[in-house]
Amino acid sequence: MGLFDFFKKDKENKEQQQALDEGLQKTKTSFFDQLSKAVAGRSTVDEVVLDDLETMLVHADVGIDTTVKVIERIEKRVARDKYVSTGDLDRILREEIVSLLDANSSATGSRAILDRPDNTGSPFVIMVVGVNGVGKTTTIGKLAHRFHSAGKKVVLGAADTFRAAAVDQLIIWGERVGVPVISHGMNTDPAAVAFDAVQKGVEMGADVVIIDTAGRLHNKVNLMNELSKIKRVMQKVIPDAPHEVLLVLDGSTGQNAYLQAQEFTKATDVSALAITKLDGTAKGGVVIGISAQLQVPVRYIGVGEKMTDLQLFDRTTFVNSLFKK
Repeated sequence: MGLFDFFKKDKENKEQQQALDEGLQKTKTSFFDQLSKAVAGRSTVDEVVLDDLETMLVHADVGIDTTVKVIERIEKRVARDKYVSTGDLDRILREEIVSLLDANSSATGSRAILDRPDNTGSPFVIMVVGVNGVGKTTTIGKLAHRFHSAGKKVVLGAADTFRAAAVDQLIIWGERVGVPVISHGMNTDPAAVAFDAVQKGVEMGADVVIIDTAGRLHNKVNLMNELSKIKRVMQKVIPDAPHEVLLVLDGSTGQNAYLQAQEFTKATDVSALAITKLDGTAKGGVVIGISAQLQVPVRYIGVGEKMTDLQLFDRTTFVNSLFKK
């Protein structure tokens, strides 16, 4: 890496850190307000502080099951160390949350596309799922921008054919980013779109193919059948496709996002998560809860409107930002 590239990368990292800090501001403000109340007037971490901390984590949409795990970890440290001051609490809480997320971390999957050599002969296929309104199509556009900006060849497949706006929106994103979009229009066979998109990816030596899918069918069985059919037809072109099933969730919906995640993990083999709209909510703790409860890695987080505001999720950077005063 030359000196220019080094400074360019350093600038990008600082800009991303600033976007993350600003995007989590509502969550941080709520989080620290409640944490301050939990330790007010107390010098050591006792049962009262732990009870208040438990309430705080639940209110931050970390989720009950994950909250219980965090509290149990802190209780063990208090018992082991005999004396833990409330001044140490944010450091301990930070360490335990990072440790909890560590079990679900993954550097593989689509985040490794940027490290793949070009023209490997077979594109990496990402099937994107999620209910309407979570920012699914926008996330696909931002992913396409990320890969295209890094010099990767990208193909998009508009297989959410039940909603006209989804097809049109993806075409607009394709034009904006400068990547081809395979579309058959509305009310056409989604599997046929996915097949053609993957085939186009192979023909043009693409590095990545991203397939949009329907946000919701009228029952879970239909959803499962549709997603299974899309997988089967893609596998006629690339036997191990899709290489990643990315579930997009709206972080601002808190625990409703977790309920959606439960339904989709029953309908298909979700391998990674993208959690969007964290900049508009105080419920950023849902990132911690969903990852811990589903045992599925968070791959991306959305912290703003700009193209670059879909960031690779790094558990340590995320938690450090959350605790940055």
